[in-house]
Amino acid sequence: MKIEQAKQDQWKEAAALALQLWPDHQAKPLEEEFRVLLQDPDAAVFLAYREERPVGFAQCGIRRDYVEGSSGSPVGYLEGIYMEPPCRGQGGSKALLAACEGWCREKGCREMGSDCALENKESRGFHLHSGFLEAGRIICFIKDLER
Repeated sequence: MKIEQAKQDQWKEAAALALQLWPDHQAKPLEEEFRVLLQDPDAAVFLAYREERPVGFAQCGIRRDYVEGSSGSPVGYLEGIYMEPPCRGQGGSKALLAACEGWCREKGCREMGSDCALENKESRGFHLHSGFLEAGRIICFIKDLER
């Protein structure tokens, strides 16, 4: 599997894979988000290719605000990682993560954070198997101020 950093004109390919990871999003806004993201020097997207077709992606960035469990700033952050189901278990996600880690190191980061939903056992397993340590658990709340 070949891993490459996405170029600015590859926002549609990246967004199409991201839509598989985040199916509750709408395609057009996600495409716009990735179009802008690929121009941000504090963000990177890596694509995994199988036979010249993108089959996975990882999105990482630099966070300068507090990251749960971190000891300083800036911190690299794995925002999302996805591999199409038929391509899983072949080392592609590990290679995508390694590309993100290398990019974060080049940006001066000494740590990398990430998160997943409490019920996402597959993602939790991937993170733990990849060397992440659980830094904490949170429950998020929202209150509608329009009511």
